[in-house]
Amino acid sequence: MTPVSYSPNAVIGADQRVLGGRDLFSLWFSLGVGLMVLQTGALLAPGLGLAHSLLAIGLGTLVGVLLLAAAGIIGTDTGLSAMAALRQSLGRHGAALPALLNLLQLVGWGAFEIIVMRDAASLLGAKAFGEGSVAANPLAWTLLFGVLVTLLAVAGPLTFVRRVLRKWGIWLLLGACVWLTLNLLRQADLAALWQQAGDGSMPLAVGFDIAIAMPLSWLPLIADYSRFSKGARSTFGGTALGFFFGNLWLMGLGVAYTLAFAPSGEANALLLALAGAGLGIPLLLILLDESENAFADIHSAAVSVGLLAALSVRQLALGIGVLCALIAAFAPLAQYQNFLLLIGSVFAPLFGVVLVDHFLLRQRAARAQLPALGWPALVAWAGGVVTYHTLANLYPDLGATLPALVVAGVLQALLGRAFNGGPAPARA
Repeated sequence: MTPVSYSPNAVIGADQRVLGGRDLFSLWFSLGVGLMVLQTGALLAPGLGLAHSLLAIGLGTLVGVLLLAAAGIIGTDTGLSAMAALRQSLGRHGAALPALLNLLQLVGWGAFEIIVMRDAASLLGAKAFGEGSVAANPLAWTLLFGVLVTLLAVAGPLTFVRRVLRKWGIWLLLGACVWLTLNLLRQADLAALWQQAGDGSMPLAVGFDIAIAMPLSWLPLIADYSRFSKGARSTFGGTALGFFFGNLWLMGLGVAYTLAFAPSGEANALLLALAGAGLGIPLLLILLDESENAFADIHSAAVSVGLLAALSVRQLALGIGVLCALIAAFAPLAQYQNFLLLIGSVFAPLFGVVLVDHFLLRQRAARAQLPALGWPALVAWAGGVVTYHTLANLYPDLGATLPALVVAGVLQALLGRAFNGGPAPARA
């Protein structure tokens, strides 16, 4: 299968809607697995302990994947990319702002993914060949991973999912997860860890908020892939099941490995513990899988730019991949991370608006004419963003992501019915 060149604004035709439930399960299981997922589990471990961490992860991931899969159906229904589909709710010009914000965050996260892979590979290289070896050189790994993820993004989602993930990638990844799980069962006293309470430094609600943020972080991207799906049922089932099992499994392993083998909390303690399992082979496979997350960031960043520039996704993916690698190699990102988190806070309430508009107000039908600005949706979105930052600053123990999404959705339902003349007719 050769890479397909298409416009980000185009509706995907029937001939390209080839991804079934198994394909989407493979994609979203893979995207739910990664080094950053393991490290997020490590973040929960000290404050919540094993039992409460798994409760927070299970509940947060379950709610998150249901919302994520529902957002995926929008791409399948419309055949549009995630940012192009926002025009149905926000209007032709209103969708430009989230497209720009999405570009900024995806370039940043694409660079972060390369950094995560580089640091882990450098650590493994230093352990195997010594600190001064080429295998421990961060710049060499940055360039290597930059080239890899750029090539994947240029190839596109159809080539990547069907040729790489479905045929062999998913099986190697499953093998790595099973290997790490068996190693944990052999070496750790899970019964004792289960009885051990956390130190109380993190409330359960905050752990839930962190866990739900993982699937919700993919909301601005999912339609870029689900528009290639054969149908809504494949989209919902493949996405929800794949991401739920992958994210729950790996984040849970991150908690357990931290409590069992890396209680010191040092930055590389978890990676070193994982590197000791199976000669480091499972960690190496998960490290390679991290390239899929960077691929998704770069591909979707190209789609977002494509709404503002008349270039193909393949051309844009090449340029953005190079940019991500350069940022990872040379730019100081310590402060940029806070900016990325700030940008990310706008997307949970945004998709509260979009989900209510698509399923409740328009009943999955497209608008015949798009307004220049969908101001009821913009007002509802703003209300959700204000809710998020109010709760995050004044009541941090309550969590902010889900309440902001709900408030924005309720506002959209009220304003949309009041000013848009009620729901659109259902699809035939």
